[in-house]
Amino acid sequence: MKSSIQTTAPFSLLTRTLVIMAKAPRPGTVKTRLSGCLPSPAVIELYRCLLEDTVALAKSLTNVEVAVMCRGSDKEELACLLGDAMQIVAQCGEGLAAGLTSVFRHFISARGHQVIAFNSDSPHLPPSVLESAFEILASHDVVVGPTQDGGYYLVGAKASHSTLFENDGLGTSSALDRLLARTKSLQLSTGFTQPFYDIDVADDLVRLAPELQLSPERAPRTAAWFAEWEHAVAKLPESLR
Repeated sequence: MKSSIQTTAPFSLLTRTLVIMAKAPRPGTVKTRLSGCLPSPAVIELYRCLLEDTVALAKSLTNVEVAVMCRGSDKEELACLLGDAMQIVAQCGEGLAAGLTSVFRHFISARGHQVIAFNSDSPHLPPSVLESAFEILASHDVVVGPTQDGGYYLVGAKASHSTLFENDGLGTSSALDRLLARTKSLQLSTGFTQPFYDIDVADDLVRLAPELQLSPERAPRTAAWFAEWEHAVAKLPESLR
């Protein structure tokens, strides 16, 4: 598939960078909590659509450079998926905590440079929320976007803090609390964007489906995925219908 992503200004000309935390769309490595209720091809294609729509969302912001952080083993595949115009950087170390630490170590190049790490499965987030995150970061050391399950969908900073993500329980319901305990211990002022939800479990898909049916332009690739896998989605849990 040919990428439609356009080249933007060099990093050196910008002071705001949005880094998407991504993985190559492979079985058993992405959206694993959906693997029990959807066919494997559907899960892989869903992640691909979420990622591509997330990149498009990030690219819609003005005066923001966009990049991707991933494991070294995923870099080549993501480059093929997203195109040569996207800067893709291999993280140092394994796991999401190492990836987040790598984001700020790699991209913060000067005092006042604002860097936000953003997940790859919230393309339905209003662009205004990402803009507000940079505005909040201008007057705080750290900005956090809480998810409604106890995690966070973005985190930003203006300096690299090597211990910020230590023992923060990423991927658990205590991730946000542990991050805030760490910012407190480091005496970092912290601001917040509005709580939101990302796509991790079946209930999240059930919640997103009617939203994209009404406004498919918010995440067009993901909306097309729902149309293609309509029968499989219809069999998901009914708790949010």
